[in-house]
Amino acid sequence: MHQAFLYKGVLVFVVQIGLWVKIMLMSKDKKIPVNGTVRVGLVGSSWWSDAMYMPALDNHPNAEVVAVCGRNPERTQTFADTWSIPTSYVDFDKMLAEQDLDAIVIASANQTHYPYTMKAIEQGLHVLCEKPLGEDLVEAETMYKAAQAKGVNNMVPFTYGFMPTARYLKELIEDGYLGTPYHLNMRYYTGFARDGEYAWRFDPKESSSGVVGDIGSHWLYLARWYFGEIVSVSCHLSTHVKRKARPDGSEYDANDDSAMMLIEFENGAQGNLHVTAACYEDTPFGQTHHMEFHGSEGTLYSFTDWDKTQEVSGARVGEGAVKKLEIPEHIWGKARQDTVHNTYRDVFRIEDNMTRGFIRSILEGTVCKPDFYDGFKAQEVIEAAILSHKEKRRIYL
Repeated sequence: MHQAFLYKGVLVFVVQIGLWVKIMLMSKDKKIPVNGTVRVGLVGSSWWSDAMYMPALDNHPNAEVVAVCGRNPERTQTFADTWSIPTSYVDFDKMLAEQDLDAIVIASANQTHYPYTMKAIEQGLHVLCEKPLGEDLVEAETMYKAAQAKGVNNMVPFTYGFMPTARYLKELIEDGYLGTPYHLNMRYYTGFARDGEYAWRFDPKESSSGVVGDIGSHWLYLARWYFGEIVSVSCHLSTHVKRKARPDGSEYDANDDSAMMLIEFENGAQGNLHVTAACYEDTPFGQTHHMEFHGSEGTLYSFTDWDKTQEVSGARVGEGAVKKLEIPEHIWGKARQDTVHNTYRDVFRIEDNMTRGFIRSILEGTVCKPDFYDGFKAQEVIEAAILSHKEKRRIYL
Protein backbone atom coordinates (compact mmCIF):
# COMPACT_ATOMS: atom_id res chain seq x y z
CA MET A 1 0.00 0.00 0.00
CA HIS A 2 1.28 3.45 -0.86
CA GLN A 3 2.75 5.48 2.02
CA ALA A 4 0.17 8.29 1.70
CA PHE A 5 -2.77 5.91 1.99
CA LEU A 6 -1.04 4.02 4.81
CA TYR A 7 -0.63 7.25 6.74
CA LYS A 8 -4.28 8.16 6.15
CA GLY A 9 -5.33 4.70 7.33
CA VAL A 10 -3.42 5.12 10.59
CA LEU A 11 -4.90 8.60 11.05
CA VAL A 12 -8.42 7.30 10.47
CA PHE A 13 -7.88 4.56 13.05
CA VAL A 14 -6.58 6.95 15.70
CA VAL A 15 -9.31 9.55 15.13
CA GLN A 16 -12.08 6.99 15.19
CA ILE A 17 -11.19 4.88 18.23
CA GLY A 18 -13.12 7.16 20.57
CA LEU A 19 -15.94 7.61 18.08
CA TRP A 20 -16.40 3.86 17.58
CA VAL A 21 -16.65 3.32 21.33
CA LYS A 22 -19.32 6.00 21.58
CA ILE A 23 -21.18 4.70 18.54
CA MET A 24 -21.22 1.09 19.65
CA LEU A 25 -22.59 2.11 23.03
CA MET A 26 -25.57 3.72 21.34
CA SER A 27 -28.77 1.76 21.80
CA LYS A 28 -30.80 1.04 18.67
CA ASP A 29 -33.58 3.37 19.75
CA LYS A 30 -34.52 4.96 16.46
CA LYS A 31 -37.53 7.22 16.49
CA ILE A 32 -40.83 5.62 15.53
CA PRO A 33 -43.31 8.15 14.11
CA VAL A 34 -46.60 8.42 15.98
CA ASN A 35 -49.98 8.49 14.27
CA GLY A 36 -48.40 7.61 10.94
CA THR A 37 -46.81 11.05 10.52
CA VAL A 38 -43.07 11.70 10.20
CA ARG A 39 -42.17 15.00 11.86
CA VAL A 40 -39.31 16.53 9.87
CA GLY A 41 -36.79 19.24 10.65
CA LEU A 42 -35.32 20.82 7.50
CA VAL A 43 -31.84 22.33 7.63
CA GLY A 44 -31.19 24.82 4.84
CA SER A 45 -33.42 27.49 3.27
CA SER A 46 -31.72 27.77 -0.11
CA TRP A 47 -33.26 27.48 -3.58
CA TRP A 48 -32.52 23.73 -3.45
CA SER A 49 -34.63 23.23 -0.34
CA ASP A 50 -37.33 25.34 -1.99
CA ALA A 51 -37.26 23.42 -5.29
CA MET A 52 -36.47 19.87 -4.22
CA TYR A 53 -37.33 19.12 -0.60
CA MET A 54 -40.35 21.21 0.31
CA PRO A 55 -42.46 20.31 -2.77
CA ALA A 56 -41.87 16.63 -2.00
CA LEU A 57 -42.62 16.96 1.71
CA ASP A 58 -45.39 19.56 1.61
CA ASN A 59 -47.82 17.37 -0.33
CA HIS A 60 -46.90 14.10 1.39
CA PRO A 61 -49.81 12.72 3.43
CA ASN A 62 -47.49 11.24 6.07
CA ALA A 63 -44.89 13.98 6.45
CA GLU A 64 -44.99 17.25 8.34
CA VAL A 65 -42.17 19.79 8.27
CA VAL A 66 -42.41 21.30 11.74
CA ALA A 67 -39.25 23.42 11.74
CA VAL A 68 -36.63 24.87 9.42
CA CYS A 69 -33.12 25.98 10.34
CA GLY A 70 -30.95 28.39 8.32
CA ARG A 71 -28.01 30.68 8.91
CA ASN A 72 -29.81 33.85 7.72
CA PRO A 73 -32.70 34.65 10.10
CA GLU A 74 -34.67 36.86 7.68
CA ARG A 75 -34.40 34.48 4.75
CA THR A 76 -35.20 31.49 6.94
CA GLN A 77 -38.31 33.16 8.36
CA THR A 78 -39.44 34.11 4.86
CA PHE A 79 -38.91 30.51 3.80
CA ALA A 80 -40.96 29.31 6.78
CA ASP A 81 -43.76 31.75 5.97
CA THR A 82 -43.81 30.71 2.31
CA TRP A 83 -44.22 27.04 3.18
CA SER A 84 -46.29 27.52 6.36
CA ILE A 85 -43.63 25.93 8.56
CA PRO A 86 -44.50 26.68 12.22
CA THR A 87 -41.03 27.47 13.55
CA SER A 88 -37.73 28.75 12.18
CA TYR A 89 -34.28 28.63 13.80
CA VAL A 90 -30.74 29.81 13.20
CA ASP A 91 -29.39 27.45 15.88
CA PHE A 92 -29.43 23.76 14.97
CA ASP A 93 -28.87 22.60 18.56
CA LYS A 94 -31.82 24.66 19.72
CA MET A 95 -34.05 23.12 17.06
CA LEU A 96 -33.05 19.62 18.19
CA ALA A 97 -33.65 20.52 21.83
CA GLU A 98 -37.05 22.15 21.36
CA GLN A 99 -38.67 20.08 18.61
CA ASP A 100 -40.02 16.54 18.86
CA LEU A 101 -38.61 15.30 15.55
CA ASP A 102 -38.53 11.95 13.81
CA ALA A 103 -36.23 12.88 10.94
CA ILE A 104 -33.81 15.53 9.72
CA VAL A 105 -33.16 16.65 6.14
CA ILE A 106 -29.75 18.33 5.92
CA ALA A 107 -29.36 20.59 2.88
CA SER A 108 -26.99 23.12 4.40
CA ALA A 109 -23.31 24.00 3.80
CA ASN A 110 -20.85 21.15 3.37
CA GLN A 111 -19.08 21.93 6.65
CA THR A 112 -22.30 21.31 8.58
CA HIS A 113 -23.03 17.84 7.20
CA TYR A 114 -20.86 15.93 9.65
CA PRO A 115 -21.64 17.74 12.95
CA TYR A 116 -25.37 18.05 12.26
CA THR A 117 -25.71 14.45 11.14
CA MET A 118 -23.83 13.08 14.13
CA LYS A 119 -25.96 15.09 16.57
CA ALA A 120 -29.15 13.92 14.87
CA ILE A 121 -28.04 10.28 14.92
CA GLU A 122 -27.19 10.51 18.61
CA GLN A 123 -30.84 11.48 19.21
CA GLY A 124 -32.06 8.53 17.17
CA LEU A 125 -33.32 10.64 14.27
CA HIS A 126 -33.48 9.37 10.71
CA VAL A 127 -31.23 11.47 8.46
CA LEU A 128 -31.24 12.46 4.82
CA CYS A 129 -27.98 14.33 4.19
CA GLU A 130 -26.91 16.03 0.98
CA LYS A 131 -23.68 15.04 -0.68
CA PRO A 132 -20.82 15.18 0.01
CA LEU A 133 -21.63 13.06 3.03
CA GLY A 134 -18.61 14.44 4.88
CA GLU A 135 -15.79 16.81 4.02
CA ASP A 136 -13.37 13.89 3.93
CA LEU A 137 -13.31 10.12 4.08
CA VAL A 138 -12.88 10.03 7.87
CA GLU A 139 -16.10 11.97 8.37
CA ALA A 140 -18.01 10.00 5.73
CA GLU A 141 -17.05 6.65 7.24
CA THR A 142 -17.86 7.81 10.75
CA MET A 143 -21.31 9.00 9.66
CA TYR A 144 -22.08 5.78 7.81
CA LYS A 145 -21.03 3.58 10.72
CA ALA A 146 -22.82 5.75 13.28
CA ALA A 147 -26.11 5.46 11.38
CA GLN A 148 -25.56 1.72 11.00
CA ALA A 149 -24.88 1.25 14.71
CA LYS A 150 -27.85 3.37 15.76
CA GLY A 151 -30.20 1.65 13.32
CA VAL A 152 -31.63 4.84 11.83
CA ASN A 153 -32.71 5.22 8.22
CA ASN A 154 -30.22 7.22 6.20
CA MET A 155 -30.01 8.56 2.67
CA VAL A 156 -27.63 10.49 0.41
CA PRO A 157 -29.73 11.92 -2.45
CA PHE A 158 -27.88 11.13 -5.67
CA THR A 159 -30.73 12.51 -7.73
CA TYR A 160 -29.95 11.25 -11.22
CA GLY A 161 -30.33 7.61 -10.25
CA PHE A 162 -34.07 8.20 -9.81
CA MET A 163 -34.67 9.45 -13.35
CA PRO A 164 -36.48 7.05 -15.72
CA THR A 165 -33.56 6.64 -18.11
CA ALA A 166 -31.21 5.71 -15.25
CA ARG A 167 -33.63 3.21 -13.72
CA TYR A 168 -34.35 1.62 -17.09
CA LEU A 169 -30.63 1.22 -17.77
CA LYS A 170 -30.25 -0.42 -14.36
CA GLU A 171 -33.10 -2.81 -15.12
CA LEU A 172 -31.66 -3.74 -18.53
CA ILE A 173 -28.16 -4.32 -17.16
CA GLU A 174 -29.45 -6.43 -14.27
CA ASP A 175 -31.55 -8.47 -16.73
CA GLY A 176 -28.39 -9.32 -18.71
CA TYR A 177 -28.85 -7.06 -21.74
CA LEU A 178 -25.09 -6.45 -21.90
CA GLY A 179 -24.01 -9.93 -20.90
CA THR A 180 -20.59 -9.65 -19.28
CA PRO A 181 -19.88 -5.92 -18.80
CA TYR A 182 -16.80 -4.66 -20.64
CA HIS A 183 -16.77 -0.89 -20.25
CA LEU A 184 -18.84 2.23 -19.79
CA ASN A 185 -18.38 5.81 -20.93
CA MET A 186 -20.34 8.49 -19.06
CA ARG A 187 -20.16 12.22 -19.78
CA TYR A 188 -21.76 15.07 -17.84
CA TYR A 189 -21.51 18.39 -19.68
CA THR A 190 -22.70 21.61 -18.07
CA GLY A 191 -21.62 25.25 -18.00
CA PHE A 192 -22.11 26.77 -14.55
CA ALA A 193 -18.35 27.48 -14.28
CA ARG A 194 -18.14 29.45 -17.50
CA ASP A 195 -18.89 32.94 -16.16
CA GLY A 196 -15.87 33.01 -13.84
CA GLU A 197 -17.89 34.55 -11.01
CA TYR A 198 -17.08 33.64 -7.43
CA ALA A 199 -18.88 30.44 -6.41
CA TRP A 200 -18.46 28.47 -3.21
CA ARG A 201 -18.18 25.23 -5.19
CA PHE A 202 -14.80 26.33 -6.50
CA ASP A 203 -13.50 27.80 -3.23
CA PRO A 204 -11.25 25.36 -1.31
CA LYS A 205 -12.34 27.01 1.96
CA GLU A 206 -15.96 26.13 1.26
CA SER A 207 -15.71 22.90 -0.72
CA SER A 208 -13.11 20.16 -0.37
CA SER A 209 -13.23 19.45 -4.12
CA GLY A 210 -14.46 20.98 -7.36
CA VAL A 211 -16.56 19.26 -10.00
CA VAL A 212 -14.86 15.92 -9.33
CA GLY A 213 -16.77 15.84 -6.05
CA ASP A 214 -19.74 18.02 -6.96
CA ILE A 215 -21.12 16.45 -10.14
CA GLY A 216 -18.52 13.68 -10.27
CA SER A 217 -20.05 12.08 -7.18
CA HIS A 218 -23.29 11.54 -9.12
CA TRP A 219 -21.47 9.74 -11.93
CA LEU A 220 -19.37 7.67 -9.54
CA TYR A 221 -22.51 6.57 -7.72
CA LEU A 222 -24.19 5.58 -10.99
CA ALA A 223 -21.09 3.79 -12.33
CA ARG A 224 -20.83 1.71 -9.16
CA TRP A 225 -24.62 1.11 -9.19
CA TYR A 226 -24.45 -0.21 -12.74
CA PHE A 227 -21.20 -2.21 -12.76
CA GLY A 228 -20.28 -2.88 -9.11
CA GLU A 229 -17.40 -1.98 -6.83
CA ILE A 230 -14.62 0.30 -8.10
CA VAL A 231 -11.09 -0.90 -7.32
CA SER A 232 -8.82 1.70 -8.95
CA VAL A 233 -8.91 5.20 -10.43
CA SER A 234 -6.68 7.41 -12.56
CA CYS A 235 -7.69 11.05 -12.72
CA HIS A 236 -6.77 14.30 -14.42
CA LEU A 237 -8.25 17.56 -13.10
CA SER A 238 -8.30 20.91 -14.91
CA THR A 239 -9.30 24.48 -14.13
CA HIS A 240 -10.13 26.10 -17.45
CA VAL A 241 -11.90 29.24 -16.24
CA LYS A 242 -10.17 31.87 -14.11
CA ARG A 243 -12.39 32.76 -11.17
CA LYS A 244 -12.98 36.12 -9.54
CA ALA A 245 -11.76 36.83 -6.00
CA ARG A 246 -13.79 36.07 -2.92
CA PRO A 247 -16.38 38.64 -1.80
CA ASP A 248 -13.81 39.97 0.72
CA GLY A 249 -11.30 40.49 -2.10
CA SER A 250 -8.95 37.64 -1.18
CA GLU A 251 -7.49 35.48 -3.93
CA TYR A 252 -7.40 31.68 -3.95
CA ASP A 253 -6.46 28.74 -6.14
CA ALA A 254 -9.80 27.61 -7.54
CA ASN A 255 -10.94 24.01 -7.45
CA ASP A 256 -11.24 22.03 -10.67
CA ASP A 257 -14.00 22.75 -13.20
CA SER A 258 -13.30 19.63 -15.28
CA ALA A 259 -12.38 16.08 -14.35
CA MET A 260 -11.57 12.96 -16.33
CA MET A 261 -11.48 9.64 -14.49
CA LEU A 262 -10.50 6.20 -15.72
CA ILE A 263 -11.84 3.60 -13.31
CA GLU A 264 -11.56 -0.16 -13.00
CA PHE A 265 -14.29 -2.32 -11.53
CA GLU A 266 -13.94 -5.40 -9.38
CA ASN A 267 -15.47 -7.51 -12.18
CA GLY A 268 -12.72 -6.43 -14.60
CA ALA A 269 -14.78 -3.87 -16.54
CA GLN A 270 -13.43 -0.39 -17.24
CA GLY A 271 -15.04 3.01 -17.10
CA ASN A 272 -14.34 6.47 -18.45
CA LEU A 273 -16.07 9.34 -16.63
CA HIS A 274 -15.86 12.94 -17.85
CA VAL A 275 -17.57 15.62 -15.78
CA THR A 276 -17.18 19.30 -16.57
CA ALA A 277 -18.84 22.61 -15.77
CA ALA A 278 -16.98 24.51 -18.49
CA CYS A 279 -19.08 23.42 -21.49
CA TYR A 280 -21.42 25.47 -23.62
CA GLU A 281 -24.63 23.46 -23.79
CA ASP A 282 -27.52 25.35 -25.39
CA THR A 283 -30.37 23.61 -23.59
CA PRO A 284 -32.94 24.98 -21.10
CA PHE A 285 -31.06 23.44 -18.19
CA GLY A 286 -27.60 24.14 -19.60
CA GLN A 287 -26.46 20.54 -19.47
CA THR A 288 -26.47 17.23 -21.35
CA HIS A 289 -25.90 13.65 -20.20
CA HIS A 290 -24.34 10.97 -22.39
CA MET A 291 -23.90 7.30 -21.42
CA GLU A 292 -22.55 4.29 -23.33
CA PHE A 293 -22.28 0.71 -22.10
CA HIS A 294 -20.77 -2.32 -23.83
CA GLY A 295 -20.64 -5.99 -22.94
CA SER A 296 -20.31 -9.47 -24.40
CA GLU A 297 -23.95 -9.62 -25.53
CA GLY A 298 -24.96 -6.07 -26.31
CA THR A 299 -24.66 -2.31 -26.23
CA LEU A 300 -26.70 0.39 -24.50
CA TYR A 301 -26.81 4.15 -25.06
CA SER A 302 -28.58 6.91 -23.19
CA PHE A 303 -28.88 10.60 -24.03
CA THR A 304 -30.67 13.34 -22.11
CA ASP A 305 -30.66 16.94 -23.34
CA TRP A 306 -32.70 18.30 -20.40
CA ASP A 307 -35.24 19.65 -22.85
CA LYS A 308 -37.42 17.10 -24.66
CA THR A 309 -35.07 14.17 -25.14
CA GLN A 310 -34.54 11.43 -22.54
CA GLU A 311 -33.84 8.25 -24.43
CA VAL A 312 -32.36 4.80 -24.08
CA SER A 313 -31.32 2.80 -27.13
CA GLY A 314 -29.50 -0.47 -27.61
CA ALA A 315 -28.57 -3.48 -29.69
CA ARG A 316 -28.03 -7.11 -28.76
CA VAL A 317 -25.86 -9.57 -30.62
CA GLY A 318 -27.83 -11.11 -33.49
CA GLU A 319 -30.81 -8.72 -33.14
CA GLY A 320 -29.84 -6.06 -35.67
CA ALA A 321 -28.77 -2.44 -35.45
CA VAL A 322 -29.10 -0.04 -32.53
CA LYS A 323 -32.74 0.93 -31.93
CA LYS A 324 -34.68 3.06 -29.48
CA LEU A 325 -35.87 1.13 -26.43
CA GLU A 326 -39.16 2.43 -25.07
CA ILE A 327 -39.02 3.12 -21.34
CA PRO A 328 -41.74 0.95 -19.69
CA GLU A 329 -44.74 2.56 -18.01
CA HIS A 330 -43.90 0.97 -14.66
CA ILE A 331 -40.74 3.07 -14.63
CA TRP A 332 -42.45 6.30 -15.69
CA GLY A 333 -45.16 5.86 -13.07
CA LYS A 334 -47.21 9.07 -12.89
CA ALA A 335 -44.38 11.26 -14.17
CA ARG A 336 -45.06 13.37 -17.25
CA GLN A 337 -43.15 12.41 -20.36
CA ASP A 338 -43.42 15.62 -22.42
CA THR A 339 -40.30 17.44 -21.20
CA VAL A 340 -37.36 16.36 -19.09
CA HIS A 341 -38.08 19.12 -16.58
CA ASN A 342 -41.65 17.97 -16.06
CA THR A 343 -40.46 14.40 -15.65
CA TYR A 344 -37.86 15.60 -13.15
CA ARG A 345 -40.44 17.52 -11.12
CA ASP A 346 -42.88 14.61 -10.99
CA VAL A 347 -40.26 11.98 -10.22
CA PHE A 348 -39.43 13.77 -6.99
CA ARG A 349 -42.68 15.52 -6.08
CA ILE A 350 -45.30 12.88 -6.92
CA GLU A 351 -43.57 9.51 -7.10
CA ASP A 352 -42.11 7.86 -3.99
CA ASN A 353 -38.52 8.62 -4.94
CA MET A 354 -35.69 10.13 -2.93
CA THR A 355 -37.23 12.39 -0.23
CA ARG A 356 -40.63 10.74 -0.46
CA GLY A 357 -38.97 7.33 -0.52
CA PHE A 358 -37.06 8.31 2.61
CA ILE A 359 -40.34 9.05 4.37
CA ARG A 360 -41.84 5.77 3.18
CA SER A 361 -38.84 3.79 4.41
CA ILE A 362 -39.22 5.31 7.88
CA LEU A 363 -42.88 4.39 8.06
CA GLU A 364 -42.34 0.87 6.70
CA GLY A 365 -39.09 0.17 8.53
CA THR A 366 -37.33 -0.64 5.25
CA VAL A 367 -33.89 0.29 3.92
CA CYS A 368 -33.70 3.30 1.60
CA LYS A 369 -31.12 3.83 -1.12
CA PRO A 370 -28.77 5.47 -1.87
CA ASP A 371 -27.65 5.36 1.75
CA PHE A 372 -24.69 6.65 3.75
CA TYR A 373 -22.61 3.68 2.64
CA ASP A 374 -23.09 4.76 -0.98
CA GLY A 375 -22.04 8.28 0.00
CA PHE A 376 -18.98 6.91 1.76
CA LYS A 377 -17.97 4.81 -1.27
CA ALA A 378 -18.31 7.83 -3.57
CA GLN A 379 -16.14 9.87 -1.21
CA GLU A 380 -13.54 7.10 -1.21
CA VAL A 381 -13.13 7.27 -4.99
CA ILE A 382 -13.18 11.09 -5.02
CA GLU A 383 -10.30 11.29 -2.57
CA ALA A 384 -8.39 8.65 -4.52
CA ALA A 385 -9.04 10.61 -7.73
CA ILE A 386 -7.66 13.81 -6.22
CA LEU A 387 -4.58 11.93 -5.00
CA SER A 388 -4.18 10.37 -8.44
CA HIS A 389 -4.13 13.81 -10.04
CA LYS A 390 -1.63 15.18 -7.52
CA GLU A 391 0.75 12.24 -7.80
CA LYS A 392 0.11 11.58 -11.50
CA ARG A 393 -0.47 7.87 -11.03
CA ARG A 394 -3.15 5.23 -10.69
CA ILE A 395 -4.56 4.75 -7.19
CA TYR A 396 -5.81 1.35 -5.95
CA LEU A 397 -8.60 1.42 -3.41
